[in-house]
Amino acid sequence: MNRDTIIGFVLIALVLIGFSWYNSPSKEDIEAARLQDSIAAVQQESAKKAAQQQAEKKQEQEEIAKTDSSALFYQALNGTSQQVVLKNGKLELTLDSKGGIIKKAKIIGYKDLNEDKDLTLFDEKDQSLNFLLTGKQDNIVTSDLYFTPSEQSDSTVTMTATAGNGGQVILKYRLGKDYMLGFSLQAKGLANAFAPSYKEMEIEWTDHCRQHEKGYSFENRYTSIFYKEAKDGDTDNLSEASDENETIEEELDWVAFRNQFFSIALISKDNFAKNANLISTLDEKGTGYLKHFDAKLKTAFDPTGAKPSEFEMYIGPNNFRLIQDVEQQSQFGKDLDLEQLVNLGWWLFRLINRWFTLYVFDWLASFGLSMGIVLILITILLKVITYPMVKKSYMSSAKMRVLKPKLEAATKQYDKPEDQMKKQQEMMSLYSKYGVSPMGGCLPMLIQMPIWIAMFWFVPNAIQLRGESFLWMDDLSTYDPIIEWTNNIWGIGDHLSLTCILFCAAQLIYTWISMRQQKDQMIGAQAEQMKMMQWMMYIMPLMFFFIFNDYSSGLNFYYFISLFFSAAIMWTLRKTTDDEKLLAILEAKYQENKNNPKKQSGLAARLEALQKQQAELERKRKIKN
Repeated sequence: MNRDTIIGFVLIALVLIGFSWYNSPSKEDIEAARLQDSIAAVQQESAKKAAQQQAEKKQEQEEIAKTDSSALFYQALNGTSQQVVLKNGKLELTLDSKGGIIKKAKIIGYKDLNEDKDLTLFDEKDQSLNFLLTGKQDNIVTSDLYFTPSEQSDSTVTMTATAGNGGQVILKYRLGKDYMLGFSLQAKGLANAFAPSYKEMEIEWTDHCRQHEKGYSFENRYTSIFYKEAKDGDTDNLSEASDENETIEEELDWVAFRNQFFSIALISKDNFAKNANLISTLDEKGTGYLKHFDAKLKTAFDPTGAKPSEFEMYIGPNNFRLIQDVEQQSQFGKDLDLEQLVNLGWWLFRLINRWFTLYVFDWLASFGLSMGIVLILITILLKVITYPMVKKSYMSSAKMRVLKPKLEAATKQYDKPEDQMKKQQEMMSLYSKYGVSPMGGCLPMLIQMPIWIAMFWFVPNAIQLRGESFLWMDDLSTYDPIIEWTNNIWGIGDHLSLTCILFCAAQLIYTWISMRQQKDQMIGAQAEQMKMMQWMMYIMPLMFFFIFNDYSSGLNFYYFISLFFSAAIMWTLRKTTDDEKLLAILEAKYQENKNNPKKQSGLAARLEALQKQQAELERKRKIKN
């Protein structure tokens, strides 16, 4: 080896040593690498422990499954939750393979409290539907099982849970074109798992009813569990105002969880068996929920699998006409009468709303008018229809008013307390001779009350008003606050509603006009009694304020407009009535009846005859004593 070769090796060694020294890690790098190795080791150990725990858990579940109530389906106790969406243009349903049930329901085109364009009626936190099948040894609880989706489309899906023996529980869903969902439950290859006498399965259905509207108290008044009896066709509901636990002794066509504007109705083809247990529990204000609903039901089940248990579910708005149309899509051939979910009031007021208000409302709304204009036009139409009767009633009161001086002169000799019967007889005799009915002045109130009460039921249940604005009112279906505060004040709440104030003011003015009109026609003791009554009548608007401050602005607006027109009609009739001419007509009638007493008739004549009969009986009683 020569000198040049040695020098070359030395230089190469120096380069290698220098390069190694230059690229060697610093103390910081060495510490970071050591730390990284430690983290990787910990993560590896954690993953190993997690895998071991998962294996132990799975083994434990399998061991438990062999002895628990779902042992037949122990393989279906484990799985992965999968989401399946069924959707049409109006409804979107999300189904979960865990339990095979609806996890979420979204109604398209209806805004929620957060102004989202679509309203989520419920999700997995709010509602559950569970089917329980009692076997000879094992119970099948669908909420515990993982189902496998198949045959999936936008409107259909089949959910299948497979048992250890190869048997299956199958849930089939089919979404219609609107708001009706059809589904069935069928057991195949499981006949030996059930007793020969087993013919009914249990259903547990719960719902935590969300608050969807601004007014908690008002919405709660129209939120309840509704149901329809299969035998008599009667529809009833649990209390809206308090907790209630009721067992229904009749078979049921359907059970519905209903809030003010939306409902979920579960319908059974073979009816729900007797003794269904329904529970409604109130929730606190501010929780975002109204009530908690529980329904424990039973219905027919074929363990051989030859016949599925069939159901339908209406999930949608409480729109009377819409529900009528959707009901026609039912495959069960029943008169479901689901439109009863739109509460139009007790039987008399329901008839008014069903056969008059609904038709008029739909007709006016078909022109594309604002809902506020529709309410005004309905008010005007009702005033036109009732005007002839109101005018007749007013004229009866006017006749009594112009006759007041003559009545006072004719009865002034009967001012003693013991002569009050004679005084009344003399007044009735004069009313009869003049052809006047003393009860005619009460007719306006008798005419208006059924309509007022009918509208009291109709307006709060009219979903067409939901979210509709008019003038200063942002939403005709809820209150219109001019001022709000945080803490509730007893009897008032947390706001002042402008339409309620206007309604109560109009009621006060109308009461003043009515009281003045009645005061002008009464004499003697009647006038004294009227003084006491008028204070009670003036208190009514104050009472109405405490009642209606939380009600919908649409209802208060209707009452305000109705009272405004009523007061205007009364004022117009008063200004256009010629008292002298009316008195002349009455005098002519008096002369005609005086010359022909047999022509006297009407209510006054009947009251006069009744009073004479009572006076005669009183005279005989005194003689006998």
